[in-house]
Amino acid sequence: MDTLSNTLSTIMNNELRNKRECIVSPASKLVGNVLRVLQQNGYVGKFEFIDDGRFGKFEVQLLGRVNKCGAIRPRYSIQLSNFEPWEKKYLPSRELGILILSTSEGVLSHKDALQKNVGGMLLAYIY
Repeated sequence: MDTLSNTLSTIMNNELRNKRECIVSPASKLVGNVLRVLQQNGYVGKFEFIDDGRFGKFEVQLLGRVNKCGAIRPRYSIQLSNFEPWEKKYLPSRELGILILSTSEGVLSHKDALQKNVGGMLLAYIY
């Protein structure tokens, strides 16, 4: 079970049905960090961890700004100089959307990774 794929497909399905919030289960640190990046870039609103005694859940506020999102499998390792081919492959245009990376600095968008001058593992895309 891939928790990141499950999270992004749940967000996508609820966005398509014009819901205002969704419950994402199971929760993990990676999912929390990816949700934080999505929140910083304005794709989702507030999210809250709910402890249910098992793995936990996230309650995510949806803003209606997600057109498409998904996890990238397998998780490719990319260097700083190789962002552009991946942008062309997963994003519809140059300034629309973000790639989400797991770096030594934490989970970042590809724009933040360029500013911090780090590469990493490709996790997901959203636009």
